[in-house]
Parts: sequence; structure tokens; C-alpha cells
Amino acid sequence: MKHLPKHLRPRWRYVAVGIEAWPDGDIERRAFQRALWYAAGNLVGDAGSADADLSLLSFAYANGRGEAVVRVRHGHVDEARASIACVSKVDGDRVGVRVRGISGTVRACEERYMGRAGGPSTQRDVAFEDAERTAVVRGDAVDVRTESGYVGATTFDTE
Repeated sequence: MKHLPKHLRPRWRYVAVGIEAWPDGDIERRAFQRALWYAAGNLVGDAGSADADLSLLSFAYANGRGEAVVRVRHGHVDEARASIACVSKVDGDRVGVRVRGISGTVRACEERYMGRAGGPSTQRDVAFEDAERTAVVRGDAVDVRTESGYVGATTFDTE
């Protein structure tokens, strides 16, 4: 079977997505792809979701932070951005997602927007709510472990 001529091939855009969750969250590639499809289906319907064709090309997640490259059809970038913004949970773990940028090639997307997941995380004891608690520190962000789960704080909140 012959390839389609260049002017008949589908055109794609590549969306760089930043992912943030609690340190104990375990997010996997398949679960994130499923959450993307579910969000797109709920927002723009099955036909709109099929037209946008959100596909996860690359995914990396560790210690509460991650990043992904999502492939989208050329004319459906706005719907894709809105769908990505609707992702709030992945397999029951609450997540925050942020579109870092959009590019016309995978290479440009990775060079411009990827690798910004933040520095390494460390675990230490901090003073929070008049008690000493365990926390995961990533730059200025501090996730403090409490009885009911994690609480987001800054370094100023823990001194």
C-alpha cells in the first residue's frame, strides 16, 4: 500500500503537559491516557473526541511530578487544551495538569517545554501546625504529611 501524498496526510500538533500530584500518588501511562480520553469525551462528546484524537506519545512521572507529550490533530488544539485542563483525577489520585506549550514537531516540543519537572525531592521533618511532621520538599513547595493526607505548603509555612 502506498503512502499518502504530503498534502493529504493528517497534520498534528504536540502539546507539552506538566503533571503534579501528591508524593504518594502513583500515576501510570495507561491510566493518564484513559483520563485524557474520558475528559475529552465528557467535554466535547464522542465525535469531538475522535476528531481531536488525543494520543499520549511520551510520559514520565516520579515523586509527585511528571510530564507528557500529547499528540492532537491540527485544527483541534483548543478542544485538546480544554480537555487536558479537565483532568483532575487519575485512578483516584488527584492531579494538577498544566499545558506548558504547543509545538508543530515532537522534537521542538521536547526541546522547548520538557525537562522542567522541577528539581529533586527530599524528605525531611518540618514544624507545621505546632507539631513536627514528615514532609516532601521540592524547591519552594512543601507537601506536609498530616493525619488526613498531604497538605500543600511553602517553606515559609513550615518555619
